[in-house]
Amino acid sequence: MAKETGIKSWKELSPGTAILEPGSAAELKTGDWRSMHPVTDRDRCIKCGQCYIMCPDMVYAKDAEGYFEQNYYWCKGCGICARECPVGAIMMIEEGD
Repeated sequence: MAKETGIKSWKELSPGTAILEPGSAAELKTGDWRSMHPVTDRDRCIKCGQCYIMCPDMVYAKDAEGYFEQNYYWCKGCGICARECPVGAIMMIEEGD
C-alpha cells in the first residue's frame, strides 16, 4: 500500500526485492528499521548543526527557531548524532518509550 507521499515502507516490498540504484533508498520509509531514536533537549542544544552535518541519512532539518529537528520517517537510530553532539543534548531513547 503506497503512502500519500508515494514512499513505501520497506515492509511493503516483496521478499527478495533489491535496492539496485544509488539513492533509491530515499523512496522507502527506512525509519521503521530502528530500535532507538534520538531526542533533543532544547535547553542544552546550542544550535551548532553537528547533528545535521554528521547524520548519514539527512534526517535533520533546521526549524524556524534555528534548532535542528529529526525526521523520524528516515531515521534509522544509528546514534551518530548523539555521539557527535558536543554538549550532550541528544539522547537515544528506546523505541516505544
